[in-house]
Amino acid sequence: MIQELQEKLHNEIPLTKLMQVNINKYNKEELVSNIPLEININDKGTAFGGSLSTLTTISAWSMCWLISKELEINSTNIVVIKNETSFFKPVTKDIVCHTKKPSFEDILIVKEKIDKKGSASIKIESQIIENNETCVVYTGFYVITK
Repeated sequence: MIQELQEKLHNEIPLTKLMQVNINKYNKEELVSNIPLEININDKGTAFGGSLSTLTTISAWSMCWLISKELEINSTNIVVIKNETSFFKPVTKDIVCHTKKPSFEDILIVKEKIDKKGSASIKIESQIIENNETCVVYTGFYVITK
């Protein structure tokens, strides 16, 4: 599923290919993605804020896509409807994003709402961590529709 997601991102969202977004792993707890600092750098030699925002937004969207696949929801449309990003520290190395998988209970609620109403919203959280310190925190609300 990770390879399919990687191809979807690069083929359908060209910016992800230019930024070299890479999906590293996905399990029952999180999705881990990364981008190289070298091409996502700003004039201060640290990660560009726009790249950090894009990576967290795309990673959260990707979590929704993976959940939709697991729930076997066909013809899925996923959109971000609200988000907030906080920047705490500059990122000075290749950028690694950890996107938390929602609880099993939250995913069941999404499935029930999609089955009944055809759509549901879900909260997704991502963090960019460097040297065990949180540099960026992202919270996004996404709508998943059939």
